[in-house]
Amino acid sequence: MPCHVATKIYGTVSAERQKAMSGLEFVQGLADGTLPLNRMAETLRYDVSEAASGRVVVTAWPDEVHLNPAGTVHGGLAATMLDSCMGLAIHTMLDKGLASTTLEFKISLLRPITPETGLIKAEGIVLSCGRRVGTAEGRITDADGRLLAHGTTTCLIFQH
Repeated sequence: MPCHVATKIYGTVSAERQKAMSGLEFVQGLADGTLPLNRMAETLRYDVSEAASGRVVVTAWPDEVHLNPAGTVHGGLAATMLDSCMGLAIHTMLDKGLASTTLEFKISLLRPITPETGLIKAEGIVLSCGRRVGTAEGRITDADGRLLAHGTTTCLIFQH
């Protein structure tokens, strides 16, 4: 099954345009396709599927391009999807003129992911969002709800 929709666009959003939007408006634009997804999303074939205040979902269909030499999906796909959903979840909490960046994140890979796994969903949920620091947790599950990986992040919040 294809992993990204033909109508998605990829690129960057100018700093001026980002400053004019709240974090939630920005991330909702990524999810609904009115703003371009980053080039990493294009490279790894993942999509920002849902965005609400404090919650973001990123999805992918693992296939052969994601495989490591052992024949399972490289942990970098899970790491990138978790970094994205958790960081974007924090971003949804920001007012206009603010931005965030990942300071650190930790993940645990629990089950192998293969092309046969099918659609995987990474859901990021904000735990705390203050003036300077935000924290979130993320979970990757398969279509049956089995937990494949999970993680936490800490992000720095700053003036854009």
